[in-house]
Amino acid sequence: MARYDLSLSVFFPSHNEVENTQPLVEKTVAVLDPLLSDYEVIIVDDGSTDGTGALADRLAEQYPPVRAIHHDQNRGYGGAVKTGIASSTKEWIFFTDGDGQFDTGEIELFLPHAGEFDAIVGYRIDRRDPFHRKVFAFCWGVLVRCLFGFRVRDLDCAFKLFRRRFFDGVTLHAEGAVITVELFATMARQGVKIKQIGVHHYPRVAGTQSGGSPAVILRAFKELFKLYAVLKRGTSSGG
Repeated sequence: MARYDLSLSVFFPSHNEVENTQPLVEKTVAVLDPLLSDYEVIIVDDGSTDGTGALADRLAEQYPPVRAIHHDQNRGYGGAVKTGIASSTKEWIFFTDGDGQFDTGEIELFLPHAGEFDAIVGYRIDRRDPFHRKVFAFCWGVLVRCLFGFRVRDLDCAFKLFRRRFFDGVTLHAEGAVITVELFATMARQGVKIKQIGVHHYPRVAGTQSGGSPAVILRAFKELFKLYAVLKRGTSSGG
């Protein structure tokens, strides 16, 4: 098995994922140990009320590379991602969701491309979500392309690897799911070289999915237009 000469921070945004957190963390440590000599795994407990936070602390005591970071209250997906990025200390950052719908073993597909690209992002080979979420994702992608001008095969695929330095000194604004749009917009402004790789997506086996509720979708569209206004204002002023 190849070993890679890079340092890596891995983080998981987790809100009420007590049943998914331990298998996800243990699988990730088992995957990374033979591949890297310098890595950390960060559990971002986003104000969970189901015991995720206490479990994260126990895992941090059990596994030296693991750290747990807690939000006193739920800040939303974007808030958890921003905390994960800000807390990462290594040269590269990788994150995936805490719901266990991705196989962190597939990060091994990404690492060989780190020398040639600045970001390697996944797209779901077969998205295992309800039909209405797939329709929303398609419409969302079309709207994002129209507003921001960049094209990504699977914008919200939560399987991303990128150089941390592109976000040094950058203020990220989004608090919800729109954070992924802001990440790509930030990288696009800096001319980041991106590679896209297909990854497998699995049904959720525990916990409750909330991202497809009408209230969450409506909030996402509102935040998208707010972000567009903020970024457009920053571009116009030369920021």
